[in-house]
Amino acid sequence: MIPDSPPAPPSWRELLGPEHLGAAIVLAGGVLVGAVNIYLASSLLPTAVADIGGAGFYAWNMTIYLVAMVIATMLVSRLLARWGNVGAYRLGFAVFLAGSLACAASPAMPVLLAGRGVQGLGAGVLSGLGFAAIRSALPRRLWTRGNALMSAMYGVGNFVGPALGGLFAQFGSWRLAFVAMAVIAAACCAVVPRVLPRGERSDARAPVPAVSLLLVTAATAAVSLAGVLPGTIAMAGGIVVALLLVAAFVAYERRSELRVFPRTTYQAGSPLKWIYLTLGLLAFGVAVESFVPLFGQQLGGLPPLAAGLFGAAISLGWSLTQLGSSSATRERTVGRLRIIGPLLLAAGFLLQGLLQREDAPIWLVLIWVPVLFIAGSGIGLAYPHLSVAAMSSTQDPEEGRRAAAAIATVTSLSIAFGTAVAGVLVNLGDPSMLDSARYVLFGFAIICAIGAITARAADRSSRPEPADPADRTPLQQGP
Repeated sequence: MIPDSPPAPPSWRELLGPEHLGAAIVLAGGVLVGAVNIYLASSLLPTAVADIGGAGFYAWNMTIYLVAMVIATMLVSRLLARWGNVGAYRLGFAVFLAGSLACAASPAMPVLLAGRGVQGLGAGVLSGLGFAAIRSALPRRLWTRGNALMSAMYGVGNFVGPALGGLFAQFGSWRLAFVAMAVIAAACCAVVPRVLPRGERSDARAPVPAVSLLLVTAATAAVSLAGVLPGTIAMAGGIVVALLLVAAFVAYERRSELRVFPRTTYQAGSPLKWIYLTLGLLAFGVAVESFVPLFGQQLGGLPPLAAGLFGAAISLGWSLTQLGSSSATRERTVGRLRIIGPLLLAAGFLLQGLLQREDAPIWLVLIWVPVLFIAGSGIGLAYPHLSVAAMSSTQDPEEGRRAAAAIATVTSLSIAFGTAVAGVLVNLGDPSMLDSARYVLFGFAIICAIGAITARAADRSSRPEPADPADRTPLQQGP
C-alpha cells in the first residue's frame, strides 16, 4: 500500500486572494509599521537634532522605543481576551498614530522621545497581534504562509526604515516622515473591522503580570543602555545585569501563576522553550546589519548609501527565503530546515568575517553582498516554521494566543540584546576597525550556531517516545 503523501502546501494566491487579502494586509501591515520605525527615526535624528536640539538624548531614541515595544508585546494576549481582534487592533493602530503625531509635532527632544515611547507601545501591540490574531483570522492551513509574510515584514522594515528616513531627511522634512506613518496607521485602523473576525472576548479582566513586566522591562533597558555606554567594561557590565534580570524573570515565571509565557514553556519535556530559544538566536543575528554599514564605509571605502544597502542584504535574504521555505510541509523537511537555518546564518557570518580586509578591493567588497544574503537566508529557512510550532504548541485558545504573542516578545528582546552585544564587540576591537568587524562576525557566528543545538532539542522533544515493549499486553506482543 502506498503511504499517503503530505498535502500540497496552499499557494500564495490563496492567502492573497479576495477572501483573505484584507486580513493579510492588516496582519502584515501591523508588523511592518513597527519594524520600519525601529530604524526610521535613527535616519531622521541628525536632521531633527539640527532643528530642535537635544543631541545629548541621541542614544535614548532606540532605547525608549525598544523598551516600550517589548512591554507592549507582553500585554497582547490580555488585550485580545478583553477587546477581541478588532478592538485590540484598533487600539494598537490608534496608539501608534498618536505617538507618530506627537513625534511630528515635537518642539523639543524630550517630547520627541515621549512620542517614540508611545509609538513603541503601539508597535509592540501590533507586532504581537500579528502572530496572535492569525489563529482566528486565517485557517490553519495558511498559518505557515501567514507567519512567513509577517516575519518577512521585519526584514522589509529593516530595509525600508533607513531608506525612508534617509529620503525624508535628504529634503529636510523629518516631520513629514512621522506624518506619513500616522496616515498609514489611520488607513489600516479604518479597514480593520471589515477584514478581521472579532475574535473571542472575555468579560473577566485578567490581571497584569506586573513582576514579569518589571523584570523584562529592566532587562531590556539595561541591555539597550549597554549598547551606548562608554567603555567595554561598562557595556559588558550592562549585558551581565540584563542577563541576570532575564534569569530572575524565568525563575519567577516558573513558579508563578501570573505569567507572560504559556505554562507549557516551563514544563519538563516541552519543546516550546527550545523553540523560543531558537527563534531568539535567529533574531539575535539580525543585529549584525546595524554595523555592516560601518564596516562597509571604514574597510570597503563605500559611500554611506551603498554601505546602507549592503547592510540590508541580511534582511533581504531573510524576507525572500522564507517566502519560499514556507512551502515545506513534510515533518522531516521542516525539522531539517529549523536546524539548517541557524547553521547557515552562522556560516554566513563566519565567511563574512574571513573576507574582511583593510582597504578591501572592490571585487572583494562585492562578494560581501551574496554572503550576507546567505546569512539572512538562514533566518528565512527556519523562522516561519518555528513560529507555527510555537502557535501549535497547545490546544487551549488562551494559552495559544499567549504562545503566539510571545514570538514578538522574543524577537524584539533578542534584537535589543544582539545590538548591545555587537556594540561591546565593536568596542573590544577598537581602535582597529578590522578587529572590530572580525570580533562581531566571529562572535555572532558562534552564538547563532547554538541555535542548531536548541532546534535539535526542540525536534527531539516534539517526537512521541516509543512505547516500552514491556508495557505491551500479551495480545500486543509478537510471537
